[in-house]
Amino acid sequence: QVQLVESGGGSVQAGGSLKLSCAASRRASGCMAWFRQALGREREGVAAISSGDITTYIDSVKGRFTISRDDAENTLYLQMSSLKPEDTAEYYCAVDGVYYWRTWACDLGVGAYESWGQGTQVIVSS
Repeated sequence: QVQLVESGGGSVQAGGSLKLSCAASRRASGCMAWFRQALGREREGVAAISSGDITTYIDSVKGRFTISRDDAENTLYLQMSSLKPEDTAEYYCAVDGVYYWRTWACDLGVGAYESWGQGTQVIVSS
């Protein structure tokens, strides 16, 4: 499996910004994604990006979050702006485990991903 390490979480006031990073141990992903899990809620897909740079977002973050990847550095990013208290959660990165050239949208379902990071916490205060 691919080893993933997230960083960049923290506490911020509503309206602020954070940038999350996820370092992968090797290139192994047609799809890379960010998920989040708030206390007492199920894990949900937030954004995904294919090796062909096709991006997918859930409606609640469109226009506020930007996902990107640097395959030369095996790193995934999530730029989060205009943060809201409802964005408070543990954020996880995930990859599907096999590198291939993908020019169609990636799934945001948990079952589509093989390897997961340990998470980084994001707290947004009002």
